[in-house]
Amino acid sequence: MSSIKQQTISGSKWNFLERVAAQGIQFIIGIVLARLLLPTDFGTVGLLAIFFEISQAFIDSGFNSALIRTKNPTQKDYSTVFYFNLLISVAVYAILFFAAPCIATFFNIPILCPILRVQAVTLIINAAMAVQVSMLNIRLDFRSLAKRRIWATLIGGVCGVILAYKGFGVWALVYQQIISAIINLVFICYICRWIPKAGFSSESFKRLGSFGSRLLAAGLLHTLYRNLTTFAIGKFYSAKDLGFYTRGASIADLPGSTINGVLQTVTYPILAKIQDDETQLVRIYRKYIRITSLGIFIVSGILCALAEPFILLVFTDKWADSVIYLHIFAFSYMFDHLSTINLNLLKVKGRSDLFLKLEIIKKSISITLILLAIPHGVLAICLAKFIYNQIAVFINTYYTGKLFHLGYIQQVKDFAPYLIRCVLACTPAYFITYLGLPHIVTLMLGSAVALMLYWIMLRKNPDMLELVDLLKEKFKKKK
Repeated sequence: MSSIKQQTISGSKWNFLERVAAQGIQFIIGIVLARLLLPTDFGTVGLLAIFFEISQAFIDSGFNSALIRTKNPTQKDYSTVFYFNLLISVAVYAILFFAAPCIATFFNIPILCPILRVQAVTLIINAAMAVQVSMLNIRLDFRSLAKRRIWATLIGGVCGVILAYKGFGVWALVYQQIISAIINLVFICYICRWIPKAGFSSESFKRLGSFGSRLLAAGLLHTLYRNLTTFAIGKFYSAKDLGFYTRGASIADLPGSTINGVLQTVTYPILAKIQDDETQLVRIYRKYIRITSLGIFIVSGILCALAEPFILLVFTDKWADSVIYLHIFAFSYMFDHLSTINLNLLKVKGRSDLFLKLEIIKKSISITLILLAIPHGVLAICLAKFIYNQIAVFINTYYTGKLFHLGYIQQVKDFAPYLIRCVLACTPAYFITYLGLPHIVTLMLGSAVALMLYWIMLRKNPDMLELVDLLKEKFKKKK
């Protein structure tokens, strides 16, 4: 148990540094770019997200997750996945290159054609380093992964700002992503120093593919769901509307994606190592739920309560229409980590069949809700996603309850204390926004009140005390 704890702490430290530093840099860069560019520019690039994410899902095909789960993968396994990723990425790039004019015509935005043809190069770059990233995950070398992402985000972001300042417009966002991908590749190749040492193995392909194929199907469904709203808003409304929507949604996603991303990246290879010890697996899994909920709820709650002064102060009045979307998604995304952790447990146990089954059920519901909402406006689409997120949490706990006797009610008991205290702490912060104070004062006062109340209510909570003890221990070691 102590070994698992130390591995989690060590891995989480570097992964948390990666997430916080990289997303912090990205956030600051995003603020500068939002002031230099227009909402339409962000909406135009956002329209292509669905094509890149679907393409990336095909390129990976679940093989990299299968590699991480495999005990003692061989050089044949690594080489097979590398050749497969690279071959599929080139094929996908060719498809997107020739389909670009049709996509631009469909959305009636001519500039999408050259943008798609240029930006799609990132798919080949990402495929060239996918295996090396999996190798570092297997080794739990999160320090190297953190460094490469931080440097790539910083260099790419600075280049994007310079290009935006020079008047490149939407192309500044395109070149920013390409430069970041190239820096990522160079850094990961330097750290890993790995080249394929074996040929393509049909045996490895079949073995890894039997697990990964179901993850591919599930991943495609999830990607379609995530980007269906972007697709619908871009088609039936405008790139400007999409810019406001993506700005609000991306800010709201920061707390959950940062904290949950840290634990998902770290815990999947760790839990995979103890997949045969069910008692220990469940105990650690429940602790992950409580710890992530403790952090995500309060940060998302503060964002929800102080959305208006935050948007107006940081992004200026031209982004004011994003406020309502930040309100909705900040509350909605509070629960995403519960779905992710439940699905992660199924992957650890090798039940990609159940993983796929759940995705089919959930995405059928979500697509139906979104299609019903499209005629009623962008706000209705957001509310449909909010309703779906609550349904998804309930559905994702079904097989966890069947396999581990850890169903929805038990998990609610684990996270409900933090949710209740979050609401109580953030409600006064919301009412502070009506006092008419300057935005910076409202943000500082509201955040301080919410954090103080949350701490007072949880100061004797075992999970909070454990976190505080760990931080004190780390601080003493550094001193």
